Amino acid sequence: MNIILTGATGFVGGGVLLECLQDERVEKILCVVRRTTGISHPKLTELVVRDFSELKASDERLAGYDACLYCAGISSVGMKEEAYYQITYTTTMQFVDALPDIPNLTFIYVSGAGTRSDEKGMMWTRVKGKTENDLLRKPFKRAYMFRPAIMRAHKGQTNLKGMPKFYSSLFPIFKLLSPSSANTLEQVGRAMITAAKDGYGKSIIETRDITALAK
Repeated sequence: MNIILTGATGFVGGGVLLECLQDERVEKILCVVRRTTGISHPKLTELVVRDFSELKASDERLAGYDACLYCAGISSVGMKEEAYYQITYTTTMQFVDALPDIPNLTFIYVSGAGTRSDEKGMMWTRVKGKTENDLLRKPFKRAYMFRPAIMRAHKGQTNLKGMPKFYSSLFPIFKLLSPSSANTLEQVGRAMITAAKDGYGKSIIETRDITALAK
C-alpha cells in the first residue's frame, strides 16, 4: 500500500510512522508535516507545509495513495473550545478537502476513548464526536475512527517528554489494572495498516478492536 500520514512529528503519528517503515505491507509513505521528521528512509517522502490550509482542493501532490492515516491533533487540556474546534475539526476537514479521488481512499482518524457519537458531554468529546460523524459522511472507500486510550511509545521513539513519557512509564501498571484500555503504538500502527489493507467490520475502533486488528 501507499500511505499518507499526518502527525508524524507527534507522539501517536511518530509511533505509527516507525511501524509503517517496518511493515512490508507498506511500500510508500508520504508524511505531510509542518517540520521535517528528521528520518531518512527509502519508503519515506515528506511534504512540509506550514498549515493544512495551504493545500489546494484535490491537491495533486496527495494523489496516488491507498490510505490516509490522520494522526495529527492536540490535547484539549487548557484550551478554549473555539481554538480546539479550529484545530480538531476545521483543520481536519480542510485536509480532507485536499485529498483527491476520495472514493478510492481509506481514511483512518485518530480520535480518542470516550468520544461521544451523539456529540454530547465534555467539550472535547463533543468536538471529536462531530469530527468523527462528518468524516463518516464523506464518500471514502472506507473510514475508521480509532479511539485509543492509554498508549505506550513505540520502541524506536526517543526523547519523549510530558504526558507521553508519563503514560509510557506507567504502561505496565495500566495494562495490569485494565488490560482492555491500553495499547502499544506498535499495536496501533499495525491495526491501522490491517484496517487499511483488509477492512474491518466496524467503523468505530475501540481499544479491544485495536488489539484484535494488531494480531
